[in-house]
Amino acid sequence: MSTIGRRGIHYLHKLNSANVSAALLEKGQNRVIDASLTLIRERAKLKGELVRALGGAVASASLLGVPLGHNSSFLQGPAFAPPRIREAIWCDSTNSTTEEGKELNDPRVLTDVGDVPVQEIRDCGIDDDRLMNVISESVKLVMEEEPLRPLVLGGDHSISFPVIRAVSEKLGGPVDILHLDAHPDIYDAFEGNKYSHASSFARIMEGGYARRLLQAGIRSITAEGREQGKRFGVEQFEMRTFSKDRHFLENLKLGEGVKGVYVSIDVDSLDPAFAPGVSHIEPGGLSFRDVLNILHNLQGNVVGGDVVELNPQRDTVDGMTAMVAAKLVRELAAKISK
Repeated sequence: MSTIGRRGIHYLHKLNSANVSAALLEKGQNRVIDASLTLIRERAKLKGELVRALGGAVASASLLGVPLGHNSSFLQGPAFAPPRIREAIWCDSTNSTTEEGKELNDPRVLTDVGDVPVQEIRDCGIDDDRLMNVISESVKLVMEEEPLRPLVLGGDHSISFPVIRAVSEKLGGPVDILHLDAHPDIYDAFEGNKYSHASSFARIMEGGYARRLLQAGIRSITAEGREQGKRFGVEQFEMRTFSKDRHFLENLKLGEGVKGVYVSIDVDSLDPAFAPGVSHIEPGGLSFRDVLNILHNLQGNVVGGDVVELNPQRDTVDGMTAMVAAKLVRELAAKISK
């Protein structure tokens, strides 16, 4: 934990020990939340005005960092991922052109509204119910600035629930979701935590925020994962049958009759040979080109997405996995921007 984080918690404990009223604490918490949302709102306004002034964009991907790691069931390193991904996106070792030929330096393709200040919010004693609401509201603030669309940098996979909830509510209906992951993340409440990174898609399906949920790259799934998949009508594609499923997954057509397509990419969907810097190392995953083929060939109106579960604390090979995550963000930005 950062020095600032420790000081914040220490200060909160001093307030509690001094018998400060619940009303006064809540007032302070509300001020922190308001300030956090104001920061995102003003940044989104600035970037939205810029994109509109340039003209010609129907949709423009906008980065929003959510540095949350405490809902991880193993390691909390994903909280440190957003700045590492940004650094890798703009690393001089590569150019700023996507494989589709879109130029990331063009704000009509990619902008950045900064991070939700997760640690500062938690330091004030705000619980996960309210934190998830702040994340959702932050996403909605981005979407209010047409033509910005959220491209979220995790953080652990628990962030997908409040993000997809916001996208669905803002658009006025469910979306189709393409979810690439080693795990289905659909436990009812993993280890008793309803907001666990292993439970995010259970919350999404319960809320009716998705019509279809397609999960690919799966290779670590329990009986509960399969049962929950059947309960919610999830289309689960396990790696053990990938050779058979490849043609279907590389020719997906999603989003017809709903508000669009949301793409959620857990970096551990990739085989650890391509992405070792993750908390949960699961051999036997997708190659990087497998993922890009699925993404590039996807037909549908992609209205948002996230790249999650990079763990910089395990990314020991010269930031290789950060570069992998950055490449996923770059290509997803090209898919969103129109």
